[in-house]
Amino acid sequence: MLDDATYISRFDSNDAVGVTMDQWKQLEHEFKIPELSYKVNNIVFAGMGGSALAANLSLVWPGYSVPFEISRSYSVPKYVNEITLVLVSSYSGNTEEAVSSFNDALSKKAHIVVISAGGKLADLASKNNCTYVELPSGLQPRHAVLYGFKALVTVLERCGFVNEGQAELSIHKTAEYLKACLGHWGPSVSTSDNLAKQLALNIVGKTPIIYGGLLYPAAYKWKINMNENAKNTAWCNEYSEFNHNEFMGWVSRPIEKPFAVFDLISSFDHPQIKKRFEISDKLLSGKRPKSYQIHAEGKTKLEQLLWIVALGDMVSLYLALLNGVNPTPVELIEKLKKELA
Repeated sequence: MLDDATYISRFDSNDAVGVTMDQWKQLEHEFKIPELSYKVNNIVFAGMGGSALAANLSLVWPGYSVPFEISRSYSVPKYVNEITLVLVSSYSGNTEEAVSSFNDALSKKAHIVVISAGGKLADLASKNNCTYVELPSGLQPRHAVLYGFKALVTVLERCGFVNEGQAELSIHKTAEYLKACLGHWGPSVSTSDNLAKQLALNIVGKTPIIYGGLLYPAAYKWKINMNENAKNTAWCNEYSEFNHNEFMGWVSRPIEKPFAVFDLISSFDHPQIKKRFEISDKLLSGKRPKSYQIHAEGKTKLEQLLWIVALGDMVSLYLALLNGVNPTPVELIEKLKKELA
């Protein structure tokens, strides 16, 4: 089924597979942003859904030397003031929580950078003389995550939080690496040789539950992709938090639970986190489905992070096709927005 090009095109009429196969190109996009001489002691990233995923990924790489918080709300944290950098992100530029957060940050006299593909936020940035980073338009937010990631890293460079030359080189090398990896998971690669297709076949009819340590941000992106691409329930959690609560939730009956469990493991995980993956799976033997342990490939944190992200992207798309749905539209979300408006 997944090796049938006609079957794939029947459901993927918006070519989400093609967009995802080309996502490495997003890392090569050049954002023209001037040097930003803000004097700030902390950073807040305000965004929702796919528009906030870039911030999640940035926690793994490049990381932060100042306090950093992701705000998913209608307002920014109370501590925001004139020495806070607030990055407001909405791919459409019209997300009501992001627009409200912009206005709240403005009232607190914070330094504001807007990242969007247009919309109300672009107008607000222009009206209030705020730095505006324009994303290429025409995609679903979850399909434009690497645009947002590159834009965020570029802003951090211009603010002096990241070494510009080193970051550019790392991203360029990772783009080339990602291009090669995606080639192994494309629709023309048969299921027998295609890890993404194999994993999707193991998920169909089940609810995937994804765990990560260092790679928890990637696990969260897997969850979002399963929800929006495959129209499939999915959950995620982080090690070692998992061992302090959810771990016990697997003990009760029935033993045969309709779940597919994934452990996303990095060679950069803390040694104790690696032990927790191993011991948890052993102690839960017979109490939950055996976990699929996926060891991220790549030599650097960034390579491993984006390798596991891209794999999850492709798995979710193949799961969508197996579910018989178009991966691109999110009609229920759009209906909700209209009702709220």
